Amino acid sequence: MPDRIATVSRRALCAKTLCILFVILFMQGCAQLPPHNAPPLSYAFDRPDETRLGRQVQPHLPDQSGYSGFYIQDAGRQAFLQRAALIEAAEQSIDAQYYIWNSDVSGSYLARRLLVAADRGVRVRLLLDDVNLDGRDTLLAALDQHPNIEISIYNPFAIRSGIGKWLNFISDFQRLNQRMHNKTFVVDGALGIMGGRNIGDEYFDLHPQVNFRDRDVLIAGPVVADLTANFDAFWNSRSSYLMSQLEPDAAQELGLSTELEQIRAAASDGTGLTRVPPQDSASALEYISQILPALVWAEGELVFDSPTVYGQDVTDSPQRSAQALYQLVEEAGKEILVESAYLILGDDQLDILRQVKARGVRVLALTNSLASNDLTTNHAGYARRRGAMLANGLELYELRPDAEACLSWIAMPDFCRSGSVGLHAKSAVFDRKALYIGSFNINLRSIYLNSETVLVIHSAQLAERLAQDIEAAMTPENSWMVTREAGGQLFWSAGEEQFWTHEPATGFWRRFKSGLFSLLPMEKYL
Repeated sequence: MPDRIATVSRRALCAKTLCILFVILFMQGCAQLPPHNAPPLSYAFDRPDETRLGRQVQPHLPDQSGYSGFYIQDAGRQAFLQRAALIEAAEQSIDAQYYIWNSDVSGSYLARRLLVAADRGVRVRLLLDDVNLDGRDTLLAALDQHPNIEISIYNPFAIRSGIGKWLNFISDFQRLNQRMHNKTFVVDGALGIMGGRNIGDEYFDLHPQVNFRDRDVLIAGPVVADLTANFDAFWNSRSSYLMSQLEPDAAQELGLSTELEQIRAAASDGTGLTRVPPQDSASALEYISQILPALVWAEGELVFDSPTVYGQDVTDSPQRSAQALYQLVEEAGKEILVESAYLILGDDQLDILRQVKARGVRVLALTNSLASNDLTTNHAGYARRRGAMLANGLELYELRPDAEACLSWIAMPDFCRSGSVGLHAKSAVFDRKALYIGSFNINLRSIYLNSETVLVIHSAQLAERLAQDIEAAMTPENSWMVTREAGGQLFWSAGEEQFWTHEPATGFWRRFKSGLFSLLPMEKYL
């Protein structure tokens, strides 16, 4: 009898729990965004010649009409310093669009300097994806109170934080699963930056445990106007909500002005930075002047996806950025080198790989190993398709977290002795004549779901340089080569004498979790 009573009690408890969960999910499903009262359309500043940055670029413009200048940012510290210098040099406008903007050392520093720029009259527009903004609405609302700062949130959650936000994700999955993965930064319409880096310590060689090998590009010339067109398209989209719409009562909150004053008081604080950037326009312009002669001028094209939130009826069609890459793959005649943090090919992409190999094109790819990947779930989706990618002719390399090249990649004292390096770059080289750099991972989420931005550059000089960088990262001291026997067994090797039959430098539990996740057909959502 006691056992029967206990069983009935457990069933009642389970039924009660399920009922509560159903009610919570129902309530989250009823949560609504505020009305989208479209503000007046806003557009980027488009007279760079009226600014010091624009006049600084002018002497470097080449005779070839339509060419743009490109400077590849490989080192994280360099990428941070260039962004910081551009903020100090700004006179008219700063437009920044990011998937992630962390509140760590680098993210907080750059946000404080944006406020300083706004104080001297620069118009600042900050467009952020909502998926990583938990707990920061008060800070963003405070900045948004400044007359020269506007903050907009892309595809926002109706529930702003906590567990409710993620229950909202479940109940409104179709809409909220599509995210703005773009990363662009434009100052005075004169210089822009785009590529793979978000704003955060791990992207700028400042994280004590894990730093990323990443890549983006400083751009001058006509492509900058394309970057601003991309920004304006997302800013004016119905998928973007002004912070003032999401937090309509923020203006009445007494603490916001105090918070702004605290930000101003700490604006020059460089604690935690390995090098304090220029903090006035003269030194910033001097810093930038040393970079401009190194620009490589070539034909370039920016491709960006539509900011529309996709419905179920269109998520099976490759987006513009994917179509641009398909075209480059189709045109390749000898070799394709790929570097992608996350690498997942679906059946359609495997068919393309098979056709490419059949016409004699060699395809090599570098991605994260399980040991270097920051997301076990994403690695599991890759592992689920890894055997098929190898079977269809892909030559595959996985980054080692203890890569020897860390010493040249990561400009942080003593980091490489105890920290680990991961891959976050998204790049490719085609026949050493053309290259792309962008926010686009070679995975199904980038192909079908997220909005992405891709820069295609037709330059043998830059293509050869990037090819050599990728090849260097594929050497045994930096990566493990993955091969597959006819029976399907996978092997990892580092040179001729080191072999593994399971993923190296990982414990049983992590391999078990990856294997468990890889049983689930969720590759499209990773």
